[in-house]
Amino acid sequence: MVLFRRLLGEVLRGARMQRGMTLRELSAEARVSLGYISEIERGQKEASSELLASLCQAMDLPLSDVLREVADAVALEEVALGLAVPTIKPAPITTPIATAGDVVASAA
Repeated sequence: MVLFRRLLGEVLRGARMQRGMTLRELSAEARVSLGYISEIERGQKEASSELLASLCQAMDLPLSDVLREVADAVALEEVALGLAVPTIKPAPITTPIATAGDVVASAA
C-alpha cells in the first residue's frame, strides 16, 4: 500500500535537511510544534493544507514543488508494487518545424 503521508514526510524532511534547517528552526519559523513536524516527517500524522503551506513558506519552497515531488514518488512506488503500469509521456516538441522555403541545412 502506498501511504501519501509517508512520502510527503520524506519529501518535507529532505527539503528541510537540504536547506540545513533543524526541526527547531523550522518549528519556530512555521509556528508549528516541533513534535508535530517530526510526526509529519515520519509519516505518522497527516498535514492539513494550512500546515503544509506554513511549512513550505518557512522553507521558501513552492507548495507545487512539494506536491509534484510527492506525486512522482507515489507513481514510482505504485509501479514498484505492481499497482500501476509505467507510462511514458511524449516529450513536447520544442524545435520549430521547417516549412517550405526555410533553409534547414546547407552544404559548404
